Amino acid sequence: MESKAICRYIRIAPRKMKLVADIVRGKKVNDALSQLHFLPKRSSVVVEKTIRSALANMMDREEARDIDIDDALISEIRVNEGPTWKRFRPRAMGRASRIRKRTSHLYVTLTV
Repeated sequence: MESKAICRYIRIAPRKMKLVADIVRGKKVNDALSQLHFLPKRSSVVVEKTIRSALANMMDREEARDIDIDDALISEIRVNEGPTWKRFRPRAMGRASRIRKRTSHLYVTLTV
């Protein structure tokens, strides 16, 4: 059985989120949550919440009443690039330079 959770438009660059996603990919859910809780990266909070949401989605189903949560695995965790916010910063001689504020989409799939 599998369940999914999606978190979109996260205001963290996808390059930074992929570092955290690579740490927990393929692990058991309990191991991943304990590791994310003590990881000193800002994106670990978002990844932890999304994994908890996917776990809650799994337990909410009728056929999941007799499933043990300790057997759940993170089968797929994917970070894609979201829309980029474009801002401008004033520079010398009346010019402006572009600031790109990147966003991310996070997809988590759990299996038992």
